[in-house]
Formats: sequence, C-alpha cells, structure tokens
Amino acid sequence: MKEVEIYTDGACSGNPGPGGWAAVLIYGDKKREISGGERQTTNQRMEMKAAVEALKALKYPCRVNLYSDSAYLVNAFNKGWLEKWKGNNWKTVQKTPVENKDLWEKLLALTGKHTVKFIKVKGHADNFYNNRCDELARQEIKKLKED
Repeated sequence: MKEVEIYTDGACSGNPGPGGWAAVLIYGDKKREISGGERQTTNQRMEMKAAVEALKALKYPCRVNLYSDSAYLVNAFNKGWLEKWKGNNWKTVQKTPVENKDLWEKLLALTGKHTVKFIKVKGHADNFYNNRCDELARQEIKKLKED
C-alpha cells in the first residue's frame, strides 16, 4: 500500500455562514492541493468535508496519516465516538441526533477503503501544511463572498 500524508482544515465566516475546506495530499515528493467551499455551512462540516474530499481524491487504497486541527474529527475516530453513535442508531449519549451524519457516513465508507490514522495538530501554530490548508480554506470563503 502507498503511504500518503494528508493535512486538512476547514474554516467558516460566521457559524453558520460561508465556509471553505482544503487539503494537502503528499505522496513521496508529490504534493496536491485541493479546496472548495459552501455558501451556508458550519466550521465542523468544513473540517469533515476536507477529510472526505481528500480521501475521495485517492485513486487506490492507501495507508494514510491524516492530520487535522479538529478535535471533533480526530476524537470521533480515535475515541470510538463513531462506533457508539452507530450503535445508538446515530444518537448521542444525550439521545439527540448526531450532527453531520451524512458526512460521518461518507467518512466511515472512505476509511473502510483505506487504512487511516487520524492525528491531531495544533491549529494556527507552526505546522506549515495545516497553515497552508487554513489559507486555502479562507481563500475559498473570500471567493464566495465576492460572488
């Protein structure tokens, strides 16, 4: 299996409001940047959308280190939240519906195709690729506001 490093980030201007997502995919010495946005969304959705789109961009099953500054995204996988939510018919411990179920289901399907390790990085700090993703996501918001 190919080993790929993926950095992701999402941003929102207002929450909800216009949002952007971005990812940097690194395989060997090759780098690919992808990004997009939505007119009315939330920061959490953009964080998740970045991971979805990055994993969708992989053509073959890969071993992936996915870096994100979203505790929500990383903890859902690393702390077993997703399995608990699924087992509770997509309800939280408080018996309320899990938000962003559509994106969680996409992420579960994509992580079934790849071997993914979710790694938390500190946002707006010294991680070059996390900062690059933040910049790209904010550019997407700016484009939406200009339209």
